[in-house]
Amino acid sequence: MSVEWVLLALRIGSAGALLAFLGALFWLLWRDFRAVTRANVAERRGRLVVVAVEGDELAALRGASWPLLPLTTLGRAPTNTIVLEDAFCSLEHAQIVWRGGQWWLEDRRSSNGTRLNDEPIREPVVVSSGDVIGVGRVQLRIELD
Repeated sequence: MSVEWVLLALRIGSAGALLAFLGALFWLLWRDFRAVTRANVAERRGRLVVVAVEGDELAALRGASWPLLPLTTLGRAPTNTIVLEDAFCSLEHAQIVWRGGQWWLEDRRSSNGTRLNDEPIREPVVVSSGDVIGVGRVQLRIELD
């Protein structure tokens, strides 16, 4: 056997070992990510429930509910977590974020503003169970488990 074949075998073996190492690393990171995600979602269960709407065209929303995700966005755009077909709602109106062990409500520079318990918000605020969020002509109550 010549030296060239030995070097080729070593190169192929090294490449295989490197791919196996990278695959194992990816698998470990993915497993850890999934475990943390499951634990975080289990910790902060909750939902948003429509409690009031203005206008007959929004009557179908009354009583609807959506689960709260670590990042829940509200607005008219189809890319939002919760899509509200309301002309008084901005494309990207507001978001609710799990941060630092608390739920935070933030206005996304909407045209008509976001309200918390009928008070306009200007900066991110902490929300809790029972709070009512006003987005356009829709009011949503936060229910946390």
